[in-house]
Parts: sequence; structure tokens; C-alpha cells
Amino acid sequence: MRDLISLACEGCKQRNYTTTKNKKTQTDKFSIKKFCPKCRAHTVHKENKV
Repeated sequence: MRDLISLACEGCKQRNYTTTKNKKTQTDKFSIKKFCPKCRAHTVHKENKV
């Protein structure tokens, strides 16, 4: 039921985090502000396929 997704930084496009998401309850793209070690700043990370 839950799908594995990766979170990619909007600035450098590097995939830094992985998480799971329930596709039935959350149909839109997942985005969250997290720390990017390459940019060395808190940036928006959006959902990508693993």
C-alpha cells in the first residue's frame, strides 16, 4: 500500500532523503523543507521516484 519515494533538492537536484507515502490518501506531490548537505542550507525537497 505504501510506496517508497525519494526527496530531491530543488536547488542542486541531488536526492538526499527517502520516505514512504500512502498513494490512496495523498495523491499530490509531497514537498518539505529539509537540510541539503551539498547546498549547506535548508531548501525545499520534492518527491521523486526511487
